[in-house]
Amino acid sequence: MESIGQFMQELAKRTPRQLLTPEQQLDKMLGSSSYLKAFSQKHPELTRDDYLRSLSSVYTAVKEQYWCERCPGLTECPNLVKGHRTQLELVNETIVSAIAPCNKQLSHDEELKRRRLMRSYYVSEETMKATFEGLVIDEGNFAAVDAAVLFCEKVGTGERVKGLYMHGPFGVGKSYIMGAIGRELSERNVASMLVYVPDFIREMKDSISDQSYVGKLELLKEVPVLILDDIGAENLTPWVRDEILGVILNQRANNHLPTLFTSNYSLEELEEHLSISNGNRIERTKAARIMERIRHFVEVYEILRKNHRVDS
Repeated sequence: MESIGQFMQELAKRTPRQLLTPEQQLDKMLGSSSYLKAFSQKHPELTRDDYLRSLSSVYTAVKEQYWCERCPGLTECPNLVKGHRTQLELVNETIVSAIAPCNKQLSHDEELKRRRLMRSYYVSEETMKATFEGLVIDEGNFAAVDAAVLFCEKVGTGERVKGLYMHGPFGVGKSYIMGAIGRELSERNVASMLVYVPDFIREMKDSISDQSYVGKLELLKEVPVLILDDIGAENLTPWVRDEILGVILNQRANNHLPTLFTSNYSLEELEEHLSISNGNRIERTKAARIMERIRHFVEVYEILRKNHRVDS
């Protein structure tokens, strides 16, 4: 039996004078295309004339199914519409064609949707790709992971839910857990934003001159779930504390929007960090005001494990 590949090669090599007749083309496709065979078995009522009347649609569907079975990837897709293929349908006893996305296109679209829901500022690709399935769970992080899963289940249900504050040494997987939360939320159609605080603060300072930081602040104040990664590692100034962190956290607390944090500092240590001001002055009242917008709106989990970066 001639393969569909041989049929395609034969058509490509023939000159106009050597073109197969419509009858010959149909015979070869019926004899070599598993897709067309399956379609004909599904619709035994169709006659040979029915196929000949829609031969152009039949040929396009057979050709594009052939390429899908040997998919070179979305970027190299040879079909008329990249990432899509022509499929045959029977409408009012007539064979017609319709374009449908392939599995790779559907996966690609799903990933784009996920990334629209899971935005980030300066977060690593590893963190953005994190999943709960990819987590190594042990005694050191079990409680934190369990809380993360429960948080994802509650968000979006209308129930008010506290954020999470995960702290511990370097390399224990705090950011990875937050990435897994962001990904899980995207699959539940809940928008989130992951922000690596030190780099974000640096960008805010660079935006002072043109006031463009105002629009960025609005986004962080309004996103349904905000994840502030590595808070306490930023280069702190009174302006950062009062006009950036304070404004974001106050607005989110007032609107009952959960904020999640990772830090190397405990809450007490973070308050000490936030109390430092210019000229080494201690501003405990202002630090306490910020902490009021954190302490009462989060569940706290300490993660104590080996530094996986050193182990790797």
